[in-house]
Amino acid sequence: MAALSDEIRYSRRHPLIQRPTITHRPMPIPIQLPDIPEAERTPLVEQLLSLIEALMEANQRQAEQIQQLRDEIAILKGEKARPVFKPSGMEGSGQGAGGGEEGGEEKPRRAGSSKRAKTQELIIHEDCPIAPREEVPATARFKGYRDFIVQDLHIGAHNTRYRLEVWQTPEGEWLCGELPATVQGSHFGAGLRAYVLYQYHQCHVTQPLLREQLLEWGIDISVGQIDALLSGRNDVFFAEKDQLLEVGLEVSSYVTVDDSGARHQGRNGYVTHIGNDFFAWFSSSESKSRINFRRLLQAGEPFYSLNDEALAYWRAQGLPQAMCRALMAPPILELTTTTAWEAHLQTLGITQERHQRIATEGALLGGVLAKGLSRELVIVSDGAGQFAILLHALCWVHAERRIHTLIPLNERHRQDQQRVRAQLWALYADLKAYRCDPDPDAIAGLRARFKALFTQKTSWATLNALLKRLKAHQQELLLVLLRPDIPLHTNGSENDIRSYVKWRKISGGTRSDLGRRCRDIFASLKKTCRKLGISFWDYLNDRIGQVGAIPPLPEIVRQRALAAKGVP
Repeated sequence: MAALSDEIRYSRRHPLIQRPTITHRPMPIPIQLPDIPEAERTPLVEQLLSLIEALMEANQRQAEQIQQLRDEIAILKGEKARPVFKPSGMEGSGQGAGGGEEGGEEKPRRAGSSKRAKTQELIIHEDCPIAPREEVPATARFKGYRDFIVQDLHIGAHNTRYRLEVWQTPEGEWLCGELPATVQGSHFGAGLRAYVLYQYHQCHVTQPLLREQLLEWGIDISVGQIDALLSGRNDVFFAEKDQLLEVGLEVSSYVTVDDSGARHQGRNGYVTHIGNDFFAWFSSSESKSRINFRRLLQAGEPFYSLNDEALAYWRAQGLPQAMCRALMAPPILELTTTTAWEAHLQTLGITQERHQRIATEGALLGGVLAKGLSRELVIVSDGAGQFAILLHALCWVHAERRIHTLIPLNERHRQDQQRVRAQLWALYADLKAYRCDPDPDAIAGLRARFKALFTQKTSWATLNALLKRLKAHQQELLLVLLRPDIPLHTNGSENDIRSYVKWRKISGGTRSDLGRRCRDIFASLKKTCRKLGISFWDYLNDRIGQVGAIPPLPEIVRQRALAAKGVP
């Protein structure tokens, strides 16, 4: 109290200096009251002590209220509130960080501290018995070993010379030994190839750095040989990746989709992601149109089918009736190449770019469904037009982001924006709760809240127009009420495609079609392994070494998806 009084008197003596206020200190400095003997505790002293304690409590409450207001202001500005720091475990214990409290009661252990013994499950590759330095007396008895386990890594070149025996029979026939299947005529072993693929695709190590590393370890390898290890003899991976999307779409009730930039041969391109909790699939192309997405869903050669689904799409998009009749005239065709389809359009006289585009989109959609894609499959996207097919759901996070990125012109606009965002997140939280525990009786109330939220009128015309646009997508945003199995966001796709974006920033882009295909393949397999809990390193060694211990990833995806649905 004396220090505080001195500070106040100092500010009064210097009127040019602003008087300090409690807002400069988020938390008050604790004051230690002296111990007053009972003999000196007169009624006046007791009254003063009570007054001081009351002032200290009021000061504490005021500081907490001020800090709470500061946190609210920071949140309104788009910043973060002041973090809450927990007190140190060493204070007051007298036993260090690991000491217990008085009375023998143990403190609650920190998160993650109740772990298994790390060395119990390790595979021991070498035992090194060590005798005491001192001479062991003859009368001493052996009591066993005290184990001390050290983990290490052996890195270095390991060169093998295969000496193929050559024999000649009396008939003049030559017999020669054969190389192991894992070598396949290459001068680099399966382990080295798996390491190169792992470093390049998993750890994002560039080819120059990878070659420098291998040269320092004693591996004589050139730039062209590294490129050949990365792009050559990948047929087994090509086939597995192509089957991955086919099986994933077959057994899944929903997929999330997203796209991003991917440069190729010095030109801007795009990569599309399709996946869910069990698989991830990437494919790069020059465009991100509706035609491109429908081709990607077929995971192979495009298939054009002229069926009822295609006819319904043409009519919905306003294709002239004469062209619809010409396309559906018998014999109804199913074309398997883009060249044949374009020739068919020319034969029917469909030459305008818009008409060709709508006809192609409908035929590809019919081909997707003819290949067996479920009509109940939900596609969750960020609202991009090329993804709006079949049952389409929208991401709530992207919907809120449109409101959040608006720039208010005054304080009233800002208040309206914050109120609408708060209402949206409250509705989002209730939709999440409904998804975890669907209640048919709650559907009407949630729909009413959605309508009230997106039809309200604020003082900001721009915000009103945005709310009106979002209201038009009520079916896509509230599809979760009919399908609680789908997510409310596309965070899965955002997380999957992030590593692809990081790799794009490191390497810039691809130069060959084979390099682009390899990039998509290993990005798909790597992410799928992670979702399935499979080590990507073990997977590479299994496939390259032809071990066969890990089943095909599409089969594992099928088993996991069916198990999640409760299908034995």
